[in-house]
Amino acid sequence: MTETISATEPAAAGTPTFRHFIAGEWCDSSSGATFESHNPADRRDVVGRFQQGNAADVAMAIRAADTAGPMWRRTPAPRRGEILYAFGALMAQHKERLARAMTREMGKVLTEARGDVQEGIDIAFLMAGEGRRMAGETVPSELPDKWAMSVRQPIGVAGIITPWNFPMAIPCWKMMPALVTGNTVVFKPASDTPHCATLLVELMEEAGFPPGVVNLVTGSGAEVGDAIVGSPDVGVISFTGSSATGKSIAAKAGAKLKRLSLELGGKNGVVVLADADLDLATDGILWSAFGTTGQRCTAASRVIAERSVVDGLLERLERRTRALRLGSGLDPSVDVGPLINEGAVDKVASYTEVGRGEGELVLGGDRAEEADLAHGHFFQPTIFSRVGAMDRIGQEEIFGPVLSVIPVADYGEAMLALNQTRYGLSSSIFTRDVNQAFRAMRDFETGIVYVNAGTTGAETHLPFGGWKETGNGHREAGHVALDTYTEWKSIYVDFSGRLQRAQIDNQPG
Repeated sequence: MTETISATEPAAAGTPTFRHFIAGEWCDSSSGATFESHNPADRRDVVGRFQQGNAADVAMAIRAADTAGPMWRRTPAPRRGEILYAFGALMAQHKERLARAMTREMGKVLTEARGDVQEGIDIAFLMAGEGRRMAGETVPSELPDKWAMSVRQPIGVAGIITPWNFPMAIPCWKMMPALVTGNTVVFKPASDTPHCATLLVELMEEAGFPPGVVNLVTGSGAEVGDAIVGSPDVGVISFTGSSATGKSIAAKAGAKLKRLSLELGGKNGVVVLADADLDLATDGILWSAFGTTGQRCTAASRVIAERSVVDGLLERLERRTRALRLGSGLDPSVDVGPLINEGAVDKVASYTEVGRGEGELVLGGDRAEEADLAHGHFFQPTIFSRVGAMDRIGQEEIFGPVLSVIPVADYGEAMLALNQTRYGLSSSIFTRDVNQAFRAMRDFETGIVYVNAGTTGAETHLPFGGWKETGNGHREAGHVALDTYTEWKSIYVDFSGRLQRAQIDNQPG
């Protein structure tokens, strides 16, 4: 391992080179290979060079995490929580710097990047509190002079594999509950956002996490991700990404009976009933569909509206969407930033071609390449009308600024259209009828339901996750996030001084 004193050093051409973080030291990859991260709003802007990790690097990181494990799990949970709190405070102190770095590397507009950082702060503080609250159960025993209780215990080494769209919030969602419960982590960020991950780990080092407790290995999913998933020394995997990749990880992890938390795709819908406030609905739809350029797992890609309000809603959506300004998210006048990379642009473009054959194009539908936009990965915000609930653009996750409007006859048809997908992450309904709102809360087959709001905006103190192919049942955020990273241990203490046999000595003969 190469000894270094910092995460980065200037390269000869002025582009900084960043390192892995293993066993408390910043180090180069064993292969010496690197890759570049570019600004998606301007491909000419190189954020930095990063280590192209491989299986040998992952093995070193896992060894470091495994070595640090006994010490970290014996560290009192309140003390672990204090370190989490120190990390959250550092994030708050550096919030603007982190947000600007995120916008440069990932592309989301600066106000959204600040929100991304704030989510990381919020979950750090929430989980810091769990250091003093990590409750089990104390229950009465069936037998006299006997104590019965349960406690949580850490699993061991946690493999954390995160996406690029929330490059600070999601790593914090995963690492904070893992760490406060006494696990150590090996963290592989998305290859599109390694700088954001490096900035997080720099602050984690500063906050006081002991060497080996947090380890960062950058590189590809094929090299780094597969090595983490395949290691017999990694007891729990948490992954956020595509359903296809999640299924592949599930097959590999399942063969080794690993604990696995998957947060996968979504095809989220907004239901607009005839009595809805259409101006409010428009606000919610625009934010949900085109915020983060549609690159959220909770983004609204479907509007399911009663026919009597479709025309009025479309008029509002078209007018407001035409006014959206595209560009670099660092420009405060910009509303919509770039897609993450050229592959994402190609995917969105291919779906708009599908949409032209299935619905009616209202606006957009093309790459945005005028003036400075030609240097980035931009696509016009796009709306299709007259889409069928079972059409491809009404069923498949596009992960871009494409919105389909699906007309329906009534609430019953809307509910069926909403639920007839293989995903079940987030949904919303706009209505003034409290009865219809409560029916939606009962009927919508999603892990998150909003009433008179869009499909985005989850808060860190409630469980986050979905049904069906959106995941495998675990939840991130909220107190239940601890379940992914802990095993339950039931403990019985008999102080009667004699052998007592449960279910035998406590029942009449």
